[in-house]
Amino acid sequence: MSRKKNRGQGDDSSDIDLTPMLDVVFIMLIFFIVTASFIKESAIDLNVPEEQENPPPPDPDKQNILITVTGNNEIWLEQRRIDVRAVRANIERLHAEFPQGIVIVKADENSEAATFVSIADAAREAGVNQVSLVATAE
Repeated sequence: MSRKKNRGQGDDSSDIDLTPMLDVVFIMLIFFIVTASFIKESAIDLNVPEEQENPPPPDPDKQNILITVTGNNEIWLEQRRIDVRAVRANIERLHAEFPQGIVIVKADENSEAATFVSIADAAREAGVNQVSLVATAE
């Protein structure tokens, strides 16, 4: 009978203490909540205009500067391929001819956003603040 008593006392002392594990779980939960609130993703906000069935007629005094970007990130202006470093000079030249025009970037949907950003930066450096993006599937 004494053996049964020893076993009964041994069972009571072999319980697992869950308090340290719960402390660790709560600390990890607090850590993830705090770090998740500081992570902010940056993105470009695009205002896409609605399609119009009857667009207004083009103004002859306000000719826009059309830049085409292919799926290979090649930049085309006035039916010729230009380098990204020459975009600013070309926009300055065309902006001098048509000061009311804006820059329209017609980009393939497979092109990279970095190409559009570099064109937009070059346009702003050239003095044109209005840059529009038109995505096409070619």
